[in-house]
Amino acid sequence: MVDSASQATGCHAAGHYHHTRGHLLTRQPRQGHLARRLIQLYGGLVLYGASSALLVRSGLGLEPWNVLHQGLAEHTGLSMGVVLTIVGAVVLLLWIPLRQRPGLGTVSNVLVIGAAMDATLSVVPDAHGWALRIAAMVSGIVLNGAATGLYIAARFGPGPRDGLMTGLNRRTGLSVRLVRTAVEITVVVTGFALGGTVGLGTLLYAVSIGPLAQVFLRVFAVPPTLDGSTVVAAGRPRRAILRR
Repeated sequence: MVDSASQATGCHAAGHYHHTRGHLLTRQPRQGHLARRLIQLYGGLVLYGASSALLVRSGLGLEPWNVLHQGLAEHTGLSMGVVLTIVGAVVLLLWIPLRQRPGLGTVSNVLVIGAAMDATLSVVPDAHGWALRIAAMVSGIVLNGAATGLYIAARFGPGPRDGLMTGLNRRTGLSVRLVRTAVEITVVVTGFALGGTVGLGTLLYAVSIGPLAQVFLRVFAVPPTLDGSTVVAAGRPRRAILRR
């Protein structure tokens, strides 16, 4: 006959086993969930920089902010990637009076995209001939949409330029669409005046990036953990802008 102490020990061990097993079952998916989000974040940011470089090499027009970055690069002698990083850091400082809180994705956005752009520009030559230029432009826009979906779906916080727009929206009461339009017209006009490239690619990017990003947001959506919690606190903004 088993004594009561042995029964108690056995019950305790069984309970501990089931508790531990349940903890492991919860912990392992959450670790995998975080790993996937990090891969999406940094993969998306690298792809964003590479896709922007393809638009540069096409010579058919850049995204609004990169028109400004290219114009500043022409006048400073710095690479576009370095200018992009500096401008991103300056924009991030503007978050302070707007009371915006950066996340891991925000800081990573500033540091990774410019480096990825410069790395791609160093190995990809200018496209020559209309066929190659159009291919580079279309590839750049589509990959940029995929990159946007990847890093936004990772839910580590908006890019510095997106946060600027949502911050201005909250502080001024103007719509996100109106704020974004005003900001992007300003940077395009300023960049063009400084020598940045505006063209067919700029127009196609403006009309297609929203729909493309929406498609890829669904494709790359990260499901919640089993218990519905998030591992890293960095919620998506109340209103997605779908722009870096």
